[in-house]
Parts: sequence; structure tokens; C-alpha cells
Amino acid sequence: MIKNRCATPPANVELYKDLWIWLEQNDGELSRISLEMAGIGRKLADKYGEKLVGILLADESGERMALEAIEYGVDKVILVKNQVFRHYRTRPFAETIASLVLEKKPNYFIIGATHNGRDLASRIAVRVDTGITADCTEIDIDQTKKLLEARRPAFGGAVLANILCSRHRPQMASARPGIFKPAERTIGRKGEIERVESSIREEDVVTKVLQIVTREEVDITTADVIVAGGMGLGKKEGFKMLEELANELGGIVAASRPTVDAGWITRDRQVGQTGKTVRPKLYVAVGISGAIQHVAGMKSSDYVISINKDSAAPIVKYSDIALIGDAYDIVPKFIESIRKGRRLLQEGKLGTPVK
Repeated sequence: MIKNRCATPPANVELYKDLWIWLEQNDGELSRISLEMAGIGRKLADKYGEKLVGILLADESGERMALEAIEYGVDKVILVKNQVFRHYRTRPFAETIASLVLEKKPNYFIIGATHNGRDLASRIAVRVDTGITADCTEIDIDQTKKLLEARRPAFGGAVLANILCSRHRPQMASARPGIFKPAERTIGRKGEIERVESSIREEDVVTKVLQIVTREEVDITTADVIVAGGMGLGKKEGFKMLEELANELGGIVAASRPTVDAGWITRDRQVGQTGKTVRPKLYVAVGISGAIQHVAGMKSSDYVISINKDSAAPIVKYSDIALIGDAYDIVPKFIESIRKGRRLLQEGKLGTPVK
């Protein structure tokens, strides 16, 4: 007989309080995802009257990072300091945080869905007997029922599923990187630091960090300007033209999944549901049709320019400016216009008629 673990709600649900986020750090520095979690966490905490609590496991650099997290909007940091926590390792992190969850009973717990975050979140959920909605692109709280509304694409991106965890606590979600706006820093902001002792020893940990190898790849998630190419370019060589445009705009080149699958460009530049989520100030989509899976990764861009032969392409309705025509005609003219504008600016002639 299989027991239905969701049949009975946990006792004293009303005792669960506060909104927790995991403050992921790498080698003594808060990760960008931690700032994104502080951003969405602060927004929800202010809207629904919750205290925002950051969970930080670190070495001696934890004190500095805790103060930094408070300046990014966290009300309270629960700091567990131990040299073991200098680098992420599954078991000590999962066991320590799960123990804190069982002791302190947070109502909500949001973790960034990085490689480490995905590994950690699921293990915590199992240890504390709750559910988790993974890779969320939207997160809210039902004001009446106080239920976390965790939304994520489902059925190949055809629908946006709204998932609730009504019977168990904490209500957990992992948030997709690049979706939520990072919190703004307020220097000197005050908050609380609760220091928790950890007796774990290095010899107690079965995995050992022998060497940290940094993989050389492009991080498109932090770019302010992105020029992305799709199959409408017709050939791999079209990305050389996009590289030239990106250089003129001070940006970086990205791509749709089909071009990555075709081997035209490396996977670290893929934007979309199965790639990376970006939110640049300017997103230039060249030869991209605008499938829902791609749009899911760039819809938070501040300004979108599309270049496409097809005026009925879905990307057009997501564009602030849509240029209809052949990319091999439009992009070179775009590049030349930028260069001409720069020359006029340098000559102090910007704004005067050009013959």
C-alpha cells in the first residue's frame, strides 16, 4: 500500500512564518542569483507583510556577505559559519539548511535554480517532507489563503502552470535565473544577523574539493545589450555580421535553440526555455520567429528590436520596433548608421542635417 503523504496537512500550519531565500555564494562573494532572490523576496515581503530572511552558509567571509545581503533588502540573515561551507557541497548544505527549516518553520522558501540551487532545493524538500515547484518564471502569494503561487511553463511551454503547495510547509519554489530583477543596494541599511553554530568537520564530509576549474563560457545573463540570431539567418556565417553589430552596440551575441542544435553557435549563448533567461536593456532579434519557448527567455527585456522577413512572425508582437526585410540588407545599414552617428557625435554635428 502506498501512503498518500499529502492526505494530512502538517500540524499547526499557523506557526509557520517568514519568507526565506537562500543566499548562494561562491568563494566568499554573493552570487548574482542571490541578488535576484533578494529582489523578488523583498517585493513579496513588502506586499504581504512578511519578514525576508536570508540563509547564508559560508566561511569567515560570511560576516561581510551578511551585511551586504541586508543592504540588498534582507531583513534578517541566519548565518552559519564553518570552513566546510566555503564551497558548495550537497550533503552538508542540505542537512544544515533542512535542520534550520525544521527548527524555525518558515512559511515560504525560495531558492535560485542554479546548478547548485536545483541540487539543494530538491534535497531540502525531501528532508522536510514538502513539495517544490522548480524553475519558476513567476512567483506571487495569494493574499487571502497565504499560498505561494509558483508559476512555470508546462506542456512544452504551451501553458503557464500555477502550482500550489496547500498541505505542507514550507511552501518551496526554485526561481529561474535571469527572470527576476536584482535588488538595489542601500548602503548602511540595518538588519539582524542571527549566528548559528555548526559543529561539522571537514573529515565528516565525504566529498572533497580538490580543485576549482572555471569553465570558459559567455555569460549572456548579465549583458545590457544582446543581438540574437535565429535560423532566418540561413547560414552559420550570418553570426559574423551579428558580432559586428553587437560590437558597435557594446553588446554580446546570443541565439535561438535551433541555431545551437545546428552547430552554428555554442550552447552557452542560447536564449529560451531550455537555454538562459535574459533581461537586457536592448534585445535585437535577427531572423528569430519568436516561438513561445524563445520568448520565455527574453520577454523581460526593456526594449526589443526585431529584424525579420515575415511580418506575421510572432516576434513582431513582442517588439517595440519591427523591421521587416532581409537581415543581410538591414543589419549592414544598421551598423553604418551607428558608425555615422558616432562620427557626428565626435564632430559635434549630431542633430544637424546630413546631406
